[in-house]
Amino acid sequence: MRTTRLRDAIVWTLFAGSAGFAFAANAQSQDATQSTKTLEKVVVTGSSIPRTDLETASPVQVITAKDLQASGLPTVADFLQRLTVDGAGSIPSTFGNGFASGATGVSLRGLGAGSTLVLLNGRRMASFGLADDGQKVFTDLSTIPMEAVERIEVLKDGASAIYGSDAIAGVVNIILRSDFHGAVAKVSTGVSGNGDGNRYKASLTAGTGDLNKDRYNILFNLEGIKDDAILATDRSDRKWIGTGDLRPWGYSATGSQFLGGAITSGGAVAGSSPTGAVRDPATGLYTSLPGCGQFSNISQAGGGGGCLWDTAKFRWITPSDRSINLFVRGTYKVSDDTQVYSEFGYSNKVSKFQTTPSGVSGAWGYPGGPVNASSGAGAVVLGPGDPDNPYGTNARLRYSAWDVGPRVTRTDNDFYRFLVGVKGTFGSWDYDAAYMHSGTDLTSSRWGYLRYSAVRDALTNPNSPFGYWRIGENSGLNNPGIYNYISPTLHADASSVLDSIDAKVTRTLFDLPGGPLGLALGAEYRRTAVSLTPTTYTDTGDIIGLGYSAYKGSQSVAAGYFELDAPVLSTLEVSAAGRVDSYKSGSTAVTPKFGLKWSPTPWLSLRGTFAGGFRAPNPAETGGRLAAFTNAPDPVRCPNGAPLPGASQADCNAAIAIITGPNAHLKPERSRSYTGGIVLAPTADTSLTVDYWRIRRTDEINQSTAASAIAAGNVIRSDNNLPGIPNSGTLLAAEGSYINSAATSVRGVDLDFTQRFDLGTYGRLNFDLNATRLISYAREDASGTVQYAGTHGNCDTTNCIGTPRHRAQITAGWDINNFSLGATVNYRSAFKNVPYAGAPCNTSFADGTDAPEHCRIPSFTTVDLSARYHFANNFEVFGSIQNVTDEIAPLDPTTYGAMNYNPLDSTGAIGRYFTVGAKYTFE
Repeated sequence: MRTTRLRDAIVWTLFAGSAGFAFAANAQSQDATQSTKTLEKVVVTGSSIPRTDLETASPVQVITAKDLQASGLPTVADFLQRLTVDGAGSIPSTFGNGFASGATGVSLRGLGAGSTLVLLNGRRMASFGLADDGQKVFTDLSTIPMEAVERIEVLKDGASAIYGSDAIAGVVNIILRSDFHGAVAKVSTGVSGNGDGNRYKASLTAGTGDLNKDRYNILFNLEGIKDDAILATDRSDRKWIGTGDLRPWGYSATGSQFLGGAITSGGAVAGSSPTGAVRDPATGLYTSLPGCGQFSNISQAGGGGGCLWDTAKFRWITPSDRSINLFVRGTYKVSDDTQVYSEFGYSNKVSKFQTTPSGVSGAWGYPGGPVNASSGAGAVVLGPGDPDNPYGTNARLRYSAWDVGPRVTRTDNDFYRFLVGVKGTFGSWDYDAAYMHSGTDLTSSRWGYLRYSAVRDALTNPNSPFGYWRIGENSGLNNPGIYNYISPTLHADASSVLDSIDAKVTRTLFDLPGGPLGLALGAEYRRTAVSLTPTTYTDTGDIIGLGYSAYKGSQSVAAGYFELDAPVLSTLEVSAAGRVDSYKSGSTAVTPKFGLKWSPTPWLSLRGTFAGGFRAPNPAETGGRLAAFTNAPDPVRCPNGAPLPGASQADCNAAIAIITGPNAHLKPERSRSYTGGIVLAPTADTSLTVDYWRIRRTDEINQSTAASAIAAGNVIRSDNNLPGIPNSGTLLAAEGSYINSAATSVRGVDLDFTQRFDLGTYGRLNFDLNATRLISYAREDASGTVQYAGTHGNCDTTNCIGTPRHRAQITAGWDINNFSLGATVNYRSAFKNVPYAGAPCNTSFADGTDAPEHCRIPSFTTVDLSARYHFANNFEVFGSIQNVTDEIAPLDPTTYGAMNYNPLDSTGAIGRYFTVGAKYTFE
């Protein structure tokens, strides 16, 4: 149901209300008094030693609860994925038809979610039950209750010396409230400018007990969110966002990735259409079956006699989600020197996403090998007696099963985490020890997928359980029971469990010229176990076009580490850390870290770090099997980016299956990271940090790339060979395994600038700038070195999101009395539409020129506004507008993570979005 009245009410509230609040605030005065703060020692992410100076040798970005609230964003994931340090390989909620459907993840430095360690209150959580791309194990940010967050610390360099595996690109430490008094209720609702995508959110946070007076504190937080889906067809007024037909923007029918049904190559190749196309056994050419006008109202120009149809009418832009998060923390002060504490977290999220109907042909894989339903003995055909077959003999079929309906995936995930610990002081030592048990239980259900054996039976056997499957314009003649036969409900179950025991002690040893020498010692034992059952029938290769993924295994590791913080001079601080991780499998990782911070004046510091890192192979890589999909140029049919006679532009960026087997002999990934920077704080209201960073990761665990498999000839092709060129049929699949195949070097510069202005009676103005420049993203393997910075690569690992060189976020906030107004500018730079630097363009216009214009995906900038007003100390109203100027995401014809736009730019697909809410504090 469209909710335009709600949208209009929100607009009125934000603009009219904001103007009124601001006018009232100008008439009031503001005290310029400042409170004196007592410096307290805190532990900063990346170190175990308490300190008073929050600026360490390592660059750390701190995000406060106020920052989260001012953004107007509904979840922790939404906020983190807009940070400039996030990059390719992150997992957005909008990518609902991926392997990790229903989850969200962050990828620092573009090195992948599996190389970014996410902590909750300084400790790990169980990983999401489904590995991204069937390989990358990561932490699902959806399980974090945003309203319970006190702050988030993002460590921007390697930290395996402190935290162990996975901290190659950095650490995201989400710190929840630990000592809360009173109760706060909060509700909000949102709607897009198109009147859809409704979001409802409510939370209750309560705390009781004072540690100093009552010797206990209990914190309770409950949060619920419901998001409605957004359909692509409801964006028909947003140019290419709401349609798969890119011909109005200069592309050909075959150059439109989401426009189906074309017959190309002189009739030798046909796409799937709702009428169906059959191949004449005598000529080898395809002909469309009648009835196209019943299914498609778009122009058929350029369709080659096929039935062109717009697949957008079945596809969703965003999934429908329903989630509930619970967090409880209790602390009891046994004595002045001892506290016991416990945490319990539970999350349930149900996510549903819909995409296009399944075709009846294609290629895919399973443990027994590849399946080719397009040609050869396994091709899907209309049988001689099928009433829809005009030829009276087996005839190959290309058909989009619109009568079955769209393919739908539903993910139901339960996450839990229990922790009990004790901390305190014993003599000169501070200690903290805890046991944690965490896990996920997940069920994935799918509808609308076709069972290969049943489809072949129903198209060729008159004695199949429900007779012939009638297609296209004759689908109304089917026995309804046939759909349960050819399209059964599919299931897969996944789980992950993490048990850990850790303990650390800290103390000062003796005084140095600059202060006391700090020491930390720690130990940890951790066991993880993961399991994923294959989706129904995929273990026998019997689901058309659905990749196979399954794994089961466990991993145990014992570790010990130390850390020193030495203020050798009043202006010079040196830090060092080392960790040894010993795995039950027999491998051992030794990782060091060194830091240096020199402050010749109170307002100037120079800093730098060196860190080793590693990522141990996970069970999905050592014991799992995977059949997935990617895009790759076909060097046979499209050499040097130009299709040969009989081929088409689609061969220059072919959608293929890639089948990957396990490797029990994988080595851990290793890394070396370096940072060097300057910190300027000339006044209490001004700070500037500039940090250079470089990470080199070796022995990378990758799937054999599509390009290497193609070059080695490990491929499956159709039998529509080009004239005079044997084994040159359409590329369908490539085969490989997990291997330690490559090294990646990334380097760049981060800039963080903060300025505060005291405006006296006009309040206070806050300005923040965060920017990242990616200088290089180079990947080396046996075939050479390729550069991805500023390109659309690496499509094998990033859903073809691309690797822009520049990202920036500018935030301005004005606080005056009871009123706050904020604005955020989000920017990503343009990048070339090439798979890597120097490669031919991924796509072309109908006239053969590079597409988009100059083979370039344009830059994208959006502006968000937020406002809040305190009517009283205990009552607040707030609102926000995302993408205020209603910018449309640039056309991106290459990515497969979204339809004609880049997942980085999803706000430009959704359009302007409004949120309004209220917060009440109980006294």
